[in-house]
Amino acid sequence: MERIALNTVFGGSHQRWRHRSAVLECDMVFAVYLPPGASAAAPVPVLYWLSGLTCTDENFMQKAGALRLAAELGMAIVAPDTSPRGEGVPGDPDGAWDFGLGAGFYVNATQEPWRRHYRMHDYVVHELPDVIEAHFPVSAKRATSGHSMGGHGALVCALRHPGRYASVSAFAPIVNPSTCPWGEKAFSRYLGDDRVAWRQWDATNLIATARERLPLLIDQGDSDSFLHTQLRPALLQAAAGVADYPLTLRMQPGYDHSYYFIASFIDDHLRHHAAALKA
Repeated sequence: MERIALNTVFGGSHQRWRHRSAVLECDMVFAVYLPPGASAAAPVPVLYWLSGLTCTDENFMQKAGALRLAAELGMAIVAPDTSPRGEGVPGDPDGAWDFGLGAGFYVNATQEPWRRHYRMHDYVVHELPDVIEAHFPVSAKRATSGHSMGGHGALVCALRHPGRYASVSAFAPIVNPSTCPWGEKAFSRYLGDDRVAWRQWDATNLIATARERLPLLIDQGDSDSFLHTQLRPALLQAAAGVADYPLTLRMQPGYDHSYYFIASFIDDHLRHHAAALKA
C-alpha cells in the first residue's frame, strides 16, 4: 500500500491510501480516520461510509463535519471511492456522470465490459475491510452508512450480510433502484435485462425477507430535488411496515441533497452507530 496523504485532526489521524484491489483489478484509493488513542492494544470500531454519484473518498472527509465527534466517540471512519477508476477501466460511453466512473452502484456487475472491474459490493463488504483490519488498529466491529447511491449501497450491504454489521443508516438513499431512472440505467448495464436478478440489489425488495433486524435510521430532506423521481423513501417505509422491520424515517423540512444536509444530521448518525458498536 502507498500512503498519499496524512493529516492530524481533532487529535486523530486522517490518512489517504492507494492499494491494488484484486477484486476490482485496478488501483483504488480510500481514506481512513483513526481517532486519538487507537492502537494495537486498543483497537476501535469502524464506520464504513459509502458516498454518492460522482464522489470520491474526499467528499465525506472534507465536507461532512464528522471527525470531531468520531474522535470523541472513539470511532474510525473509512471512506472508499465510489467506483473503480484508472487506465483500462471502462466508463460511460457517452461521458455521462450517472454511470461508470464514479457510479459503481455497489453491485457486482455480471455484464461485459463491466464485470471485470465493477464488483464494488465485494470490494466494500469483503476486500476493503480485510485490508483495513490487517493494517490499522481497528476491531472487527463494523457499521455502514452512506448517501444517495451510497445510501443504497449501505442498505444492501447490511441486508445481504446479516451479522457482518452492528448498525446501518443512510442519508437520502436510493431505496428502490429497480424502478427509478438512475437505478434502471445502472442495473440494465451492470446486471443485464433480467429484472428478477435486480431484486437482490434493491433494499425495498430485500427488506421483505431480511433475516436480521438492525434498527435503520434514514434522514431525507423534503426539499431534495431528487426526492420524488429517484429516492422515494416512502416505498421502503411501506415495505418495512409490512415486514415489521425497525425503520426510523425522518423527513427534514427545507433540506436538499447536499453535504449541508449531511453535516446537519451526521452527529445523530454517528451516535446511532456508536451505541450499537459499543453494545
